[in-house]
Amino acid sequence: MIKVLFFARLREELGCESIELTESCQTLEEVKQAILNQHPNWQTTFTNKKLLAAVNQTMAQGNMTVKAGDEVAFFPPVTGG
Repeated sequence: MIKVLFFARLREELGCESIELTESCQTLEEVKQAILNQHPNWQTTFTNKKLLAAVNQTMAQGNMTVKAGDEVAFFPPVTGG
């Protein structure tokens, strides 16, 4: 199982703060695809090129390896000034 967390605006957009994936995923991109398989209406959110992700609290790119027991978090780009 992979625990997936959603933060900030994503939590509000998706209407939930977390989900659990039981599908076998080996990369962050596969996690995104598994999420879309379960929630096809989230397509706009997960195809956004600016979407940020972390695996086990480390910033991650799409090819990052994931395994059962990992925590994946998604959040919108951070802005500031």
